[in-house]
Amino acid sequence: MTFKPARLLLALIAVAAMPAFAQNLAVVNGKAIPSSRADAVVKQVVAQGQQQDSPQLREMIKKDLIAREVMMQEALKQGYEKNPEVKLQLENARQTIVINALVRDYLTKNEIKDADVSAEYDRFKAQAGDKEYHVRHILLETEAEANAVIAKLKGGAKFEDLAKTSKDTGTAASGGDLDWATPSSFPKEFSDAFVGLQKGAVTDKPVKTPNGFHVIKLDDTRAAKLPALAEVKPQVVEALQQKKLQAYQEEILKKAVIK
Repeated sequence: MTFKPARLLLALIAVAAMPAFAQNLAVVNGKAIPSSRADAVVKQVVAQGQQQDSPQLREMIKKDLIAREVMMQEALKQGYEKNPEVKLQLENARQTIVINALVRDYLTKNEIKDADVSAEYDRFKAQAGDKEYHVRHILLETEAEANAVIAKLKGGAKFEDLAKTSKDTGTAASGGDLDWATPSSFPKEFSDAFVGLQKGAVTDKPVKTPNGFHVIKLDDTRAAKLPALAEVKPQVVEALQQKKLQAYQEEILKKAVIK
């Protein structure tokens, strides 16, 4: 079969127009919805493990994008984009999107090395120590109240009973139980007080922290059960990324002209 010149020209025009048409998911009141928007939503849904890519998923997303476009056009027609509160929210959203793009690019260019992760893990192990402590405490408002509790304990009162009066309502009902933890989990003045205690002993003086005055009892000690590096690597990487970002932000702030 042969094309006449006029038909051939029309066929070429139609073929040339096809890619441009395929770029649009739909056209709503003359406004095109690019297919790339649907592709981005599909990618996000699949990445989150919610659904697999399928014709049914794409049809659902298409309907949603069309409905959103219809609503958006109506909102613009009624002038909502000029509302001061809406404009403020749009600016906040714009800042968030742009800053997130900056952060992603910075972290990609400043990737956390495995050696950095290992070094941070070793630092954490050294700080945590090789021993865990099972500790109880009673938190009081004043030093006098704490001394009164210590006197009662020396007189034979049970620690668990007196713990019911603790300001720490989260542990009062459980006898002041703080469970097993390493000293690094507590404020230094608190941990310094119990690491020197014998098993079953109670501090003979109130321990002051920003929360109040504590009476501390050491129930027991054991070898620390620290997680392996492989178990906590994602958290270590995230912590190192946050440190990098904080340093980057501080560097930019120093260069900024702020009045």
